[in-house]
Amino acid sequence: MPKRINALILFSGGLDSILSVKLLQKQRIKVTGLVFVSYFFNSQLATKAAKKLKIKLKIVNFSEEHFKIVKKPEYGYGKAMNPCIDCHLLMLKKAKKIMEDSVRDEKFDFIATGEVLGERPMSQNRQALELIERESGLKGYLLRPLSAKLLEPTVAEKKGLVNRDKFLDISGRSRKRQMALAKKWKIKEYPTPAGGCLLTDPQFGQRLKELLEKWPKAQGNDVELLKLGRHFWATPAPEKTQRGVESNKIIVGRNKEENKKIKKLAQKGDLVIEPRDFPGPTVLIRSKNKLFKESLAKAKELMIKHSPKLRRKLGIDK
Repeated sequence: MPKRINALILFSGGLDSILSVKLLQKQRIKVTGLVFVSYFFNSQLATKAAKKLKIKLKIVNFSEEHFKIVKKPEYGYGKAMNPCIDCHLLMLKKAKKIMEDSVRDEKFDFIATGEVLGERPMSQNRQALELIERESGLKGYLLRPLSAKLLEPTVAEKKGLVNRDKFLDISGRSRKRQMALAKKWKIKEYPTPAGGCLLTDPQFGQRLKELLEKWPKAQGNDVELLKLGRHFWATPAPEKTQRGVESNKIIVGRNKEENKKIKKLAQKGDLVIEPRDFPGPTVLIRSKNKLFKESLAKAKELMIKHSPKLRRKLGIDK
């Protein structure tokens, strides 16, 4: 009995990756999904979609490696803090290693993605797609089912492992053809494009940019705090400021749930301030060097500002 063709697909759980799996499955190809987890995106959508498609899903946490490229991407950022080319390149290099290490019945014949030619101006133009394929070491082994007819034939197509004629020629930013296919194949649940990556969110991106400007050696725990509360920076009085003095960061919880999470993320050296005898926010002060008194004064001011009942009690708000 001939070996069944195996494909490893980068699988986000988005519509493009779901449709790509469907196109491969229609050719009786065994598909295994591969999803990556970092400080900026998780595997929840992929896990849910993989169950519906009945495919095996490999989950790889590459948080630290990914954060390094976010700090200093070789190919730059998109509209926010999203280094899409560097990110995709890192994913494919890891996918290549998985393919090379696969054996026997689990041996993968090629790697697939849900990329669409021209759908994203930065990372999915023809030049970017060619660069990613070349630099990942996957030239000839990277199949993009949704746009395959517009791209150079892969080794799998040339060898007859897959039928090129049964793939598509989708290009551009319109989602009409994908949505029509979703309707035809009765795919009712799928997320909005890029909806799962925090790095594409302008507000979060601005927080992260500011964090890395002030704390270039920021760590994962600092990123987790960025997802919570209101954020402020405190610096010493100008006459006391010395060259190289780093700012302190103040995080103010917005609700009971955030207060709990902020407290849980506190590290050695952090100062956590909690309200006593009145409802209000938990406030965390973090320093990478020295905590100074101006931060304490600002934290107190912020706690009062965001505690309505205390403000009324003190006669600040009538």
